[in-house]
Amino acid sequence: MKAFNKIFVAVIGILAILFASANIILSADNSDSGRPYRVEINRLARQIEADGHADISDCEYVINIERYSENFYSTDSDYAVREINGELYRFDYRTDGGDRTRLIVTVNVILGIMAILIIFVMLYIKFNILAPFERLTDIPYELSKGNLTTPIKETKNRFFGKFIWGVDMLRENIEQQKKRELDLQKDKKMLLLSLSHDIKTPLSAIKLYSKALSKGLYESREKQLEIAESINAKADEIESYVSQIVTASREDFLSFDVNMGEFYLSELVKKIKGYYTEKLSLIGTEFSVYGFSDCLLNGDIDRSVEVLQNVMENAVKYGDGKSISLNFSEEDGCILITVRNSGCTLADTDLPHVFESFWRGANAENITGSGLGLYIGSKLMRKMNGEIFAEIKDGFMCVTAVFTKV
Repeated sequence: MKAFNKIFVAVIGILAILFASANIILSADNSDSGRPYRVEINRLARQIEADGHADISDCEYVINIERYSENFYSTDSDYAVREINGELYRFDYRTDGGDRTRLIVTVNVILGIMAILIIFVMLYIKFNILAPFERLTDIPYELSKGNLTTPIKETKNRFFGKFIWGVDMLRENIEQQKKRELDLQKDKKMLLLSLSHDIKTPLSAIKLYSKALSKGLYESREKQLEIAESINAKADEIESYVSQIVTASREDFLSFDVNMGEFYLSELVKKIKGYYTEKLSLIGTEFSVYGFSDCLLNGDIDRSVEVLQNVMENAVKYGDGKSISLNFSEEDGCILITVRNSGCTLADTDLPHVFESFWRGANAENITGSGLGLYIGSKLMRKMNGEIFAEIKDGFMCVTAVFTKV
C-alpha cells in the first residue's frame, strides 16, 4: 500500500504540473494575440499614406477603415486611431481574445475532469481493490499456522470472488484433511492394538507347540504331524494379520473419493496444456498435443486432471527431456489418452509393477519420488469406471488412460 501511496502522490504532482504548464502556455499565447491586427493596421496606414486608400479584402483582423467624421468615435468594435497625411483614420478590428479565453477555460475544464476521474479511479482501486486484497495477504500465513476455523469473508464489490472462494475451499479442504488424518491415526492405532492382541493368541500357541516338540512330548509320528499342521495354520493366521497391517499402512492415508459427473474432453486437454506448455518450453522439451474430436466423458474432471498430471510428471522425470506428447484414439465407446515420452529406460521386467504402491524401478535411482503417482492414477481410474495401462514402444514410454464416453 505504501508503494501505491507514492504513485498516487506522483500522479497528483504530474496533474498539477500539467495544469500549470497548460495555463502558462495559453497565457503566453494570449499576451501576443494583439500583434497580428497591429501589423495589419501599420500596413494599411502605409498604403493610405502612399496611395490615399487601402484594400482590406485580404485582411484577417481589420474589418473597417473610417475617416474622421461626426460619429468618428461612435462604434461598438475595437478600434485604433492613426493620423495619416494630416487626417485621422479609425481602424476597426476584431481580436481572438474571447476565443482564447474560452480556449483556456475549456482546456482547464477538460484537465479538471480528467484529474477528477483519475483521482477517483485511483481512490476506488485503493479502497475497493488494494485494501481488501491487503487483508487477504494474511490468509496464507494464518493457514500455515493451522488457523483453519474462521471462514474467509467475501468483499461487497466481489472483485476477488473466485479467489476468495478458492482459498476458502483450500481452507476447508485442509481442515477436512487435518480431521481425516487425526481420525486415520486414531483408527490405525486402534487397528494395530487390535491386531497386536489378535496376533498374541496364535503366537502363544506356536510357542507352546514348539516347546512341546523340543521336549519330545509328542512321540508318535501322527501327533507330530498334527502339531506341525497346527503351527502352520497359526503361522497363516499371523501372516493374515500382518497383511492387514501392511494394507492399512499403505492405503489409509490416501483418499480416492471421486465426484462422478460429465465433462468435455477439450476441458481436460485445456487444463493439461495450461499446466505444461510453458513448463516444458522452459526446460526445452517439445510438447505436442495431437488432434482429437471433442466429446463428453464420464468421471470427475479434477481427478482426471490429477491422473494425467501424475503421468505427465513421470514423463518429465524419467524421460530424456526431448519430447512428450498427448495422443488420442477411440475404441469401443471409450476415449484413450496416451502420454508418450521419449528416452524410456524402464526394463521390460519392471513394467508389470509400475502401478504398485511405493514401487520404483531401477531407472528411478537418484530421482526423487514416492512411487505413488501411477498407483494413485490406477485407483482413481477404476473409481471412475475407467482403466490405465502402460507399455514400451520403440524406446518410448506410453501410459494410456481409458475414459468412458457419455
